[in-house]
Amino acid sequence: MADAKTRPFLINKDEEGNFRLTVRTTRYNSQGYPLVDSALQEELFKTAAAAKAFARDNFRAQPGEYATK
Repeated sequence: MADAKTRPFLINKDEEGNFRLTVRTTRYNSQGYPLVDSALQEELFKTAAAAKAFARDNFRAQPGEYATK
């Protein structure tokens, strides 16, 4: 389900030290080229674990679907 190169959930740390969650969706054009759309969520999290829990509860995220880079 999750592509090895583009995982659907990206967790980054911002300048203030908060963690942010970006939800990415991948679709493919007629030639099979991946097109990735991303949506930064408005919520701020104190820990990466809190961001993962939010993704799990709201987007049905599974282990292995998270990226940090």
